[in-house]
Amino acid sequence: MELSILDAIQTNLGCDFLDVVMPRITALGNKGAVWIGITFLLLLFPKTRRAGVTAAIGLVLELLVCNLALKPLVARTRPCDINTAVSLLIARPRDFSFPSGHTGASFAVVSALYFRQNRLWIPGLVLAVLIGFSRLYLYVHYPSDVLAGALIGILSGWIGSLLTGSSDRIDRTK
Repeated sequence: MELSILDAIQTNLGCDFLDVVMPRITALGNKGAVWIGITFLLLLFPKTRRAGVTAAIGLVLELLVCNLALKPLVARTRPCDINTAVSLLIARPRDFSFPSGHTGASFAVVSALYFRQNRLWIPGLVLAVLIGFSRLYLYVHYPSDVLAGALIGILSGWIGSLLTGSSDRIDRTK
């Protein structure tokens, strides 16, 4: 069933424009680059430092769960290795498919921003969804890989927010 969803994306949405754009969008998530960069910027400024620490914790947790624990444990073959008729627009990823680390890192930072009440979560969510979709469009992840990555990322960002305190708002009545 999941391959049929990927095939439907290829059939119904595949076009020259997305063939150029989707590899660029997915590249933003390579090794969590854009999310690490955003986290670093948040850490630089006192006003956003707690959000940066929360995002950093979320990224570390997501890395541990997705890439170091689940990928080798589940060892799921990528869809591009099952359906070799699809021409890849990016280099074939060398690790396993489940869960999507690109999506996990994306949602770890977005949820950290959300739980820290930082408005950057809104454009971050748009980018996170685009990165997750790019993994499907590029035929390197199954929908369940992307869904699991998103859920792990959200949980990682939430745990990061718990570890850094419940709110950035200062109670000035005390």
